[in-house]
Amino acid sequence: MDPEAVRRTLEPTASPEDISGSTPYDSFVISGVRLDAAEHGRVLCSFVVTPRHANSQGYLLSGVTATLADQLGAAVFYSSGIGSSGVSLEISVSYVDTATVGEEIEVEGKLLRAGKSVGVVSIDFRKKRTGKLMAQARHTTYLAVSSKL
Repeated sequence: MDPEAVRRTLEPTASPEDISGSTPYDSFVISGVRLDAAEHGRVLCSFVVTPRHANSQGYLLSGVTATLADQLGAAVFYSSGIGSSGVSLEISVSYVDTATVGEEIEVEGKLLRAGKSVGVVSIDFRKKRTGKLMAQARHTTYLAVSSKL
């Protein structure tokens, strides 16, 4: 496991160049995400919902949750010793509750499978104060090393 690769994936210096293959939106979303724990096949993070993460009614935007599922999924692969986060094949998110500005959210990603070419990660979003599930995501990734043609 390369803890520094996990940290670089989740705690950028707010520059898209610091996150390999990232977009400015990714940096916008994950700025403020704290890496709380990382071990082989598991990453735990937390963040406070801020107005930039919320819609006009003050609820966490679903796109923010999906982007975090994508980024955290990549970090779980790095924590598992896989040298690349691969290419996303599918990301599904089930939203079961809302979060509002000021709430702290805990996000836990776990490796479910890492085969020769495909890996799967499960990501749970919970309200830190109550432990209540807010959203659950599954991130499937193509992991095969690209050709050097």
